[in-house]
Amino acid sequence: MSASAVTPAPTVGRPRAFDMEKALQKALEVFWRKGYEGASLPDLCEAMGINKPSLYAAFGNKEQLFLKAIELYENRPCAFFYPALELATSYEVVKHMLCGAATTTADPDNPPGCVIVQGALACSESAAFVKEALIIKRRAGETALCERLQRAKDEGDLPADSDPAALARYIGAVLQGMAIQATSGANCAELKQVAETVLSAWPGKRPEL
Repeated sequence: MSASAVTPAPTVGRPRAFDMEKALQKALEVFWRKGYEGASLPDLCEAMGINKPSLYAAFGNKEQLFLKAIELYENRPCAFFYPALELATSYEVVKHMLCGAATTTADPDNPPGCVIVQGALACSESAAFVKEALIIKRRAGETALCERLQRAKDEGDLPADSDPAALARYIGAVLQGMAIQATSGANCAELKQVAETVLSAWPGKRPEL
C-alpha cells in the first residue's frame, strides 16, 4: 500500500482502502463548483467514493476537509501567486499574477473562478470559521506581495514615492475581481485585457526587450 493510501476506520463490513489525494481532489472539485455551504456531505461522499464515517475518519469534519482541499488548491502545479514573488522585477511579478489569474480562473477544464474568493464571499455566519480562515489566507497573500513590492521600492525598481501597501491591495482587488468575472462568464482573452490595462499603468520598470 502506498503512503497516500489510507484504510478508514471500520464501519459495517470490511472497510475499503482509498487514495487520500485523489479523494481530496474530488472534494476540491465539489467545493469549487458548489462553494463551501453548497457542497453537502452526500455530494462530497459520492464524489470521493466513500461513506460519511470514512470521510470523518480520514479528514475530520467538513470544515477540515475544506481547508485541506484549499491547501491542495494552493499547491497545484498551475498555482501562480507565490511563485510570482520570486521573479526579478515588480512588473514581472504582477504580470505573472494577472496572466496566471486570467488563465486559471477561466480554464475550461476546471470550474470557473477561484475557490478561495468564492468560498469567502458565499459563507454565512454559520460558516464563520471557514470564512475567517479564507480571509487570513487572503491577508497573508497581500502581506507577502506588499513585502515583495517594498523590496522593489528599496531596490529602485519602483519609484520612491510609490506605496507598496496600496499597490498590493490594488492587485489583490484586481485578482479577486477577475475571479468573480470568470464565474460570470468572462473568458481568458477578456481577463487578459484586464491584465494588460493594469500593466500598462504599472509604475515599475519594464524588462528590457
